[in-house]
Amino acid sequence: MSKRVAVLMGGRSAEREISLVTGAACAEGLSAKGYDVSRIDVGASLPALLAALEPRPDAVFNALHGHFGEDGRIQGLLDLMGLPYTHSGLLASALAMDKPVSKRLFAAAGLRCPEGIVVRRDDLAKGDPMARPFVMKPPAEGSSVGVRIMRQGDNIAPQDGWSFGQEVLVERYVPGRELTVAIMDGKALAVTELRPHNGFYDYEHKYTAGRTEHLVPAPVPAEVAKEAERMSVVAHAALGCRGVTRADLRYDDSKPGTTGLYLLEINTQPGMTPLSLVPEQAAYRGISFPDLVAWMVEHARCDA
Repeated sequence: MSKRVAVLMGGRSAEREISLVTGAACAEGLSAKGYDVSRIDVGASLPALLAALEPRPDAVFNALHGHFGEDGRIQGLLDLMGLPYTHSGLLASALAMDKPVSKRLFAAAGLRCPEGIVVRRDDLAKGDPMARPFVMKPPAEGSSVGVRIMRQGDNIAPQDGWSFGQEVLVERYVPGRELTVAIMDGKALAVTELRPHNGFYDYEHKYTAGRTEHLVPAPVPAEVAKEAERMSVVAHAALGCRGVTRADLRYDDSKPGTTGLYLLEINTQPGMTPLSLVPEQAAYRGISFPDLVAWMVEHARCDA
């Protein structure tokens, strides 16, 4: 009898629509490998979710993004139920979602990150917290939701359209190039350079076809690619991640050697849409999308 897999998708975060696309793609890939797949659109009702998980599946593919699905809460629920699930566990998920905390852990592991501070959003009206340009971002969101680059002449307007709580993470802006590295089973798959056709690599550029060019392998010096992979593997291990993750980095190529390479964050629930970077890097390594999601299911576990 084929293994029964429940794919959790949707959710109630700002990334709901992307999660639905991710979940559909993963469900199709698993079905192609012969798994008995059920799709669960996770809403606000916990009893409804528990009911949907009966009869109990053999494994859960977590295709949720953002709050509840990526921050340790759904992981804790699945741990309590004793249901094996894909991606990282409760603690690693919570640490990765909390950007200020994860930055401190990365620094303790010897990784170079942009300097940053957490400020109250009301305090931004009193003056810039650091020299421009700098980046403003929510302390706990994914997919570049809410990220703003503040350059000379820009109006901070901290209350305008900001719906991510009372705190703002402010980081020094690192000029240069956007790099990303997928980690699978504790090993780097490749380095991709992302070149948006205009602006920066925000939510729209991530999920709109034709808005960003993906260069894999990244056209960077070999020592830079090697160091990007090393930093990503160390970051994955520093948070205690497992399965598949993706690290995002910035590379200031005006600096010598690898001194312009900075780690931004680790994504424990990287996108698995047709435009996503992990499947692209896996394909570069000869791993088909169905084989990738099947590997993730076969390595699913819980921390109960």
